[in-house]
Amino acid sequence: MHRLRPIRRHAGPRIDPRTLRGIEVAFWFILALAIGVGGESALSGLPNLGNLFLPKLAAEARDVPPLQFVTLSLPSVAPGSFAPAVLYPVVAHAFPSWMRAPAATEKPAGRLPAIAIVIDDMGNDIGLDRRAMSLPRPISFAFLPYPDETPMLAREGKRDGHEIIVHMPMQAEDGEENPGPKALRLGMTPDEVVQRLDWALSRVPGNIGINNHMGSRFTQNRAALVPVVEALASRHVFFFDSRTTANSQIVPVARAFGVPSASRDVFLDDVQTPEAVSAQLAVLQRDAREHGIAIAIGHPHAVTLDVLSRWCANLKGYRLVPVSVGIRMKTELDMGAVVASLTTGK
Repeated sequence: MHRLRPIRRHAGPRIDPRTLRGIEVAFWFILALAIGVGGESALSGLPNLGNLFLPKLAAEARDVPPLQFVTLSLPSVAPGSFAPAVLYPVVAHAFPSWMRAPAATEKPAGRLPAIAIVIDDMGNDIGLDRRAMSLPRPISFAFLPYPDETPMLAREGKRDGHEIIVHMPMQAEDGEENPGPKALRLGMTPDEVVQRLDWALSRVPGNIGINNHMGSRFTQNRAALVPVVEALASRHVFFFDSRTTANSQIVPVARAFGVPSASRDVFLDDVQTPEAVSAQLAVLQRDAREHGIAIAIGHPHAVTLDVLSRWCANLKGYRLVPVSVGIRMKTELDMGAVVASLTTGK
């Protein structure tokens, strides 16, 4: 019969008593010094000081950080059946650090100014479109949904590394202007709007967002935009504002629904001459220097592509970025400016 041996419990590492004594002495010294300097106010900090000597409890407390809240007053929508509650004042978690810091309103030090360029009206001319797609990869392309060649050309652009978006036809202020088949128009039901939007998205393979083709009347109407941005939110794509009217409501309505959105800064080729396009590119560079990011829209005209090819080949001191990056950067700048104005009371 074997004799059972007692189970030995291995004690954890023992702390030298001299170390404990040193900690105790340091504690009383610090406490005495704090009371001598701060008087009664120093006593209010005892719970926090205790956390230094009770790491386990402090760690448990840190597991549930205190909630901070801010009240946001987002742009309101005119009364109507489509006005969502999110467009009215809401309570949410405090802004993340990049939105709280006033420095977000300035160009980051040490980084080159960024430029994004979108070529609109793609899909109508195979030769010019393919020539456009030979431009550097960061340049993005907006395809009209109705041309027969759009699906094929959109796939080619995506394959070549460009970002592809849908150039969505929308009603213009001038009733004589025709934005094209299946355009979004005022007076449509939400179901009609979503049906046409879905058709357009299906016609442009690989798209990651939309921008408006014409739309100077449609984009002024917040209620009309609501079913559009609701559909885009569920599809996780962005809404780039071509800004065909100064009264466009795309950006505030889209952002209120969580849809990434920003507007263009420069049209490159309203006047189709080399001198005019070059002058607009100079304006684009100036805006990028001032704000850190600027976005331009051009078209697949021969003169535009000629000037752009030379400009891209000689571009120094700037970085080309895809339109999705430009939208994110402009959003950070805009939100940083809003938060900075709230915190400074301006």
